[in-house]
Amino acid sequence: MTRPVDTIGADSTYADLCARTDDAPAGSSWGIFDNRDRGTANFAGPAQVRDAATLVTRGAVFALDYPLGAFDPPMARSRTAPKHTIVSAHAESRDDLLDGFYLQASSHLDGLRHRRVSGHGFYGGVPDDRITEGSPALGIQAWSQDPIVGRGLLLDLEALHAERGHPLDHAQGPALDPADLDAAAQRQGCEIREGDLILVHTGWAHWYLTATDDQRNEVRTGRRATGFAQSRYLAQWLWNNKIALFGTDTFAVEVLPVLPDSPFAESAPEDAGMMHQELIGKLGVPPGELWNLTALAEDSRHTHTWDALLTVKPLNFVGGVGSPCNATAIR
Repeated sequence: MTRPVDTIGADSTYADLCARTDDAPAGSSWGIFDNRDRGTANFAGPAQVRDAATLVTRGAVFALDYPLGAFDPPMARSRTAPKHTIVSAHAESRDDLLDGFYLQASSHLDGLRHRRVSGHGFYGGVPDDRITEGSPALGIQAWSQDPIVGRGLLLDLEALHAERGHPLDHAQGPALDPADLDAAAQRQGCEIREGDLILVHTGWAHWYLTATDDQRNEVRTGRRATGFAQSRYLAQWLWNNKIALFGTDTFAVEVLPVLPDSPFAESAPEDAGMMHQELIGKLGVPPGELWNLTALAEDSRHTHTWDALLTVKPLNFVGGVGSPCNATAIR
């Protein structure tokens, strides 16, 4: 049974979205939010910000960004580390110049311009001719001029798998089951709340940065990285829980190489069936990749505190496709 188009709203289930019969693609949140360009970040509104502010009791602050040049060599071979040059107008001044600055080379957010829906267009139906340099539609500045702030909840999948007796072997790039998210929350005694900014700790980024050159070269050559299995369940979990942001310490959020049985092989053939079009192009979820969650996870384990006030303010770069996340957790 399909749901009438005029009843689709933010309270709809993912099944409702998949049953859409209008011009929007099935499984999309197109047309639901008044502020289209913020996507599901709209779920973190003033009420969520006020509640998150009460979580600050110790004054402990955690930076969630790795240095701009940390991933060198990078997993994405085209996203090289920036070259830093210090320049001066005269002997008493200094300025910075970054050459080859790929905004998604280290800890970052992918914006809603990053992936269009094959055969439909960018999020909300924005046509290709509006996705140009300097134009504002779906630009990363939407999350800078109106920052994403709320309750950040860390889900420690590394600890979950270790406790189960099969630690994550990042050299092999395991596929994560979205059901692990609920299992981690249950293990931690946490409740998922509407508008949460989810932080998924797997240990992948820390592993990559501390691996040997041979280990890094092997996974780079094989384009192999830990991440979530391609499935509709992850999109369902994110939408039904009304998640505002999904930040991870993984390379691509989803496992690479793409699983042979990906349900998106036909709908997203350009990238072999990745989920990016489902999460970004259809749902409008801000996905975080390569975040530095190590210290926050260590503090969580020590204090048995898993949530924090989280602020995310990418660069105010009009028309940007992505940006360093500039994320801070405060407890």
